[in-house]
Amino acid sequence: MSPSPEPTWRTALSGAQILFVAFGATVLVPLLTGLNPSLALLGAGIGTLIFQACTKRQVPIYLGSSFAFIAPVIYSVKTWGMPATFGALAAASLLYYVAAGMVKWRGADFIHRILPPVVIGPVVMVIGLGLAQVAINMATGKAGETQVIPYGTSLCVATISLIATMLTAIHARGLLKLVPILVGVLVGYTTSLFLGLVDFSKVINAPWLALPEFGRPEFNLAAILFMIPVAIAPIVEHVGGILAIGSVVGRDYTEKPGLHRTLLGDGLAVNIVGLFGGPPVTTYGEVTGAVMLTRNYNPVVMTWAACFAILMAFVGKFGALLQTIPMPVMGGIMILLFGSIAGIGLKTIIDGKVDLMKPRNLCLVSVTLVTGIGGLGVTIGSFSLQGISLCGVLAVLLNLVLPPGEQEEEITPAAFP
Repeated sequence: MSPSPEPTWRTALSGAQILFVAFGATVLVPLLTGLNPSLALLGAGIGTLIFQACTKRQVPIYLGSSFAFIAPVIYSVKTWGMPATFGALAAASLLYYVAAGMVKWRGADFIHRILPPVVIGPVVMVIGLGLAQVAINMATGKAGETQVIPYGTSLCVATISLIATMLTAIHARGLLKLVPILVGVLVGYTTSLFLGLVDFSKVINAPWLALPEFGRPEFNLAAILFMIPVAIAPIVEHVGGILAIGSVVGRDYTEKPGLHRTLLGDGLAVNIVGLFGGPPVTTYGEVTGAVMLTRNYNPVVMTWAACFAILMAFVGKFGALLQTIPMPVMGGIMILLFGSIAGIGLKTIIDGKVDLMKPRNLCLVSVTLVTGIGGLGVTIGSFSLQGISLCGVLAVLLNLVLPPGEQEEEITPAAFP
């Protein structure tokens, strides 16, 4: 006798809970990059529904804004402008399609052969550390060279936000442990209210219901070539996310519906969301944690979460409220966030047992880190690769062409004086 189906209201409530868990990270990306937070919610909802259509609604996954694109988006907007950035983000989906096709043709192991830990680790570290100065400027109240908020006040707010986020991540239990960013924002925002840093004029003037202002993408070759290699990191994150949710549920989703289908769904979501001006989406570890905690493996829960996200995108006052969050609040969280991304890259190297005493590995990691963090750029005519994109391409190429060496001896102190 099969168990009775869960009541609709309970499934909807579970969906609202999933959105709560993913909410802080989803809106943080547009708040840091200057994109529209309402479009981030809309993109997360639509992206999740696209993913479910491609995977025949078999995988309990929610797609939210990708942290891997924060630094590249900030750089791209500054260099080529917002419309070109939208086009570049949409074009980043090309790498997902290539990966999906190769997985369908050669199997899932192909991804791991082309992108081993010695490649992924340093690239992810560069994504985290490449714009560390931006985090510090925001935490200290600076916009470019202009001191927007007094230094001491900004540093105080940023520190409180950072401490609240860290303490929640370390000591919280249950669902609260899954939302440290949301807690940090709320604590920092409350502090900012007492210090008079919040301006509610936008909220007062905003309508209750409003259509989000959609972006108008332009396709700039230089911006596209810069953005496409950035997708390497979220693709690997996607593979890890699918394996993680599979281990929680007890199913192999790389076989059914298949890793090629999940990659295709994620890529289509990135493509379509980018075309209307939303940040790229990816699988969320927080949601996997919530699924493990609640033991609700029903993919319909994610459908409800996606629908709630779409509805919230059309609440004008809510979108305006998100934009009142002061700069130092975001800066304090960025310090932890960018460092955490770099830490994930380091963990990738450690978990992959990459031996940095071998000259080949050390050369690959060293060149990737310095070219990426240093912002090295190569321009030939209209072709341009800079920073993160250049180091990503270099890492892949070096891994393919560098010989293993005759003996792969360990490095002695004399080898690198």
